[in-house]
Amino acid sequence: MKKFVAINYIQCDEGYAKRFEELFATRARAIDRLPGFIDMQVLRPSDQKDEYLIVSHWDSEEDFKAWTKSPEFLEGHKRGFEDIRIARERGEKPPMSSSFDLPL
Repeated sequence: MKKFVAINYIQCDEGYAKRFEELFATRARAIDRLPGFIDMQVLRPSDQKDEYLIVSHWDSEEDFKAWTKSPEFLEGHKRGFEDIRIARERGEKPPMSSSFDLPL
């Protein structure tokens, strides 16, 4: 059976990296409840200017896409989303950004 891997690239401002790691270490684990979720690794950059890589393994691309539209996705990301919202309200640049790569 073919499996699916998604890679989330997270770029943190220099002062936000510790907060990001704390958020991940105390995450809600909501993703763990989703059908098709297999495993996840968080790869810390060796240079602060590089991105964190969040590698998630799924039974299928459909399972991954369902997660991104689920209440569990919002539950798992709400603290980080809140940090971004607060920064924007203050007129500041968000402390982190995220982009997905969906390898073949």
